[in-house]
Amino acid sequence: MTKKTIYSLIAVLIILGIYGYEHFLTEKETTAIIEQGSTVKRTTNEYFLPTSTTGQIVHHEGYSLSYSEPHEQAEWVAYELKKSHLSNTNFKRPYFEIDKAVATGAAHWKNYKKSGYDRGHLCPAGDKRYSQSAHDETFLTSNISPQEHQFNSGIWNTLEQKVRYWARKYDGVFVITGGILKGQMETIGEEMVSVPNQFYKVLIDTNTGTTKVIAFLMPHEDSKKPLYEFVVAVDDIEKLTGIDFFSELDDDMENRLEASNSYKDWSFK
Repeated sequence: MTKKTIYSLIAVLIILGIYGYEHFLTEKETTAIIEQGSTVKRTTNEYFLPTSTTGQIVHHEGYSLSYSEPHEQAEWVAYELKKSHLSNTNFKRPYFEIDKAVATGAAHWKNYKKSGYDRGHLCPAGDKRYSQSAHDETFLTSNISPQEHQFNSGIWNTLEQKVRYWARKYDGVFVITGGILKGQMETIGEEMVSVPNQFYKVLIDTNTGTTKVIAFLMPHEDSKKPLYEFVVAVDDIEKLTGIDFFSELDDDMENRLEASNSYKDWSFK
């Protein structure tokens, strides 16, 4: 064996060693991020978190989510929107990033490119303007779902604004939102991200003396209808999704609140 061959082998071994060490560090970093995501944060109101049908709950600082790998998006995103969170601060819009805390791997943002659909936030960036980090965290791909532009910027945006109005009026609300990931759905991108045919939003208020809930179920299409026409019972959404929303409540209260589709206790002014 010539010296040239020996040097070549040594060089190959060094390169392999460097690659192996970098791979080890990457794997170690990924494991740490996933473990961090599985830890409930102090800002999370765990009492109101729904059940997960996927077994993959991820906790970020500003919201928690249950990721559905077959549909490459969250089946629900849940967070508390306090009155103190409401702000008019305008932060620079960051790039979308893959959520590394999703153990099965969150969808890439490129799935949405040229799909004809918006990268629709489930937890809106507008609800997290109280800090730069909370705002930027909403641009993780685990927090988006394909939405038609007219729906996203229209009736869905109107509902998001109404949620902020209620958060201010009732000194905070807890919000759970997502797409209905059932039935025949279109898919986009190489990872076949499902396009929900309906979206829902469920709110609970416990700050005004009497606990009350309200739920919305919207077809994924542009609409000029008033918001109250989309109000349904929480039970209806549970039947569609298989998710149990308020299992921690007293059974009698849970049954009563989830069966009602009344919106009389919520101001629509």
